[in-house]
Amino acid sequence: MTTAASHAKESSVEDALLRSIRIPPRPSLLVDLQAELADEDPSPRRIARIIGNDVGMSGALLKLANSPFFGAARKAKSVEQAINFLGINQCAALLTGLLARQAIDGGNTALNQFWDTSARRAQSLVFIARKLRIAPPDIAHTFGLFCDIGVPLLMDRFTDYGDTLAIAGRDLLRAFTEVEDARHSTNHAAIGCLLARNWGLSPDVSWAILHHHDYGVLDDDATDDAIRSLVAASVLAERGIARYHGNRDSLEWEKGGDPACRHLGLDAEEVEDLLEELHDTFHIDH
Repeated sequence: MTTAASHAKESSVEDALLRSIRIPPRPSLLVDLQAELADEDPSPRRIARIIGNDVGMSGALLKLANSPFFGAARKAKSVEQAINFLGINQCAALLTGLLARQAIDGGNTALNQFWDTSARRAQSLVFIARKLRIAPPDIAHTFGLFCDIGVPLLMDRFTDYGDTLAIAGRDLLRAFTEVEDARHSTNHAAIGCLLARNWGLSPDVSWAILHHHDYGVLDDDATDDAIRSLVAASVLAERGIARYHGNRDSLEWEKGGDPACRHLGLDAEEVEDLLEELHDTFHIDH
């Protein structure tokens, strides 16, 4: 078989595989929200009206906006107040995360731990992005929530994907996504990137999702700095979450910690101080 024919065959196999994975379509509420955000002068009142069309989403957004991590001293009594307190972009990021959960699990309690970890990662990335001034908080938040969004989609597609997660989580040499590729010819980062693009999320978010286990990009000047900073921050976040759960060791930190610190310009002492502060923020909502 010629190289061109071989590539064509591989491409068709990948296309067929992707078609067999259920990528949720972009919710109509998100389409309307993004259309308003694209306006030269987006209106909090119009955005509140769009969100208000879904009573469940309005309530969930208010609850999130008023959580200790976001709400500070002021409590919003309406979606419009929440938008004015937190800002349009942060509210849009929160709503996008809520829509993702609704689209993927539809209330399936089996994924509660997955969503809890995603929320913790988003919280971590917002903290790190603000502290190091490496990304807008809403971009960091969205990246944190969508980082592993491909995992439940692949669990739905492959009955043995749980085994893959366990194997990848113990592999000392290969990247997490390499293990997935070897077993399923795709990986959660690629699927997450595809969903992010289909949903019209920021290109920085979709590219960072694609590369968040590819630590070689952290030393690659050809990769956009904003993307590398998000990937580096995700390694720190993973370390912080592992510590929060009582795990002093983190395999992803072993693989990506050094290049992440190099890219962010942090020495060992600065990393420890940052992780200590991050750990304290985890207790704000308790």
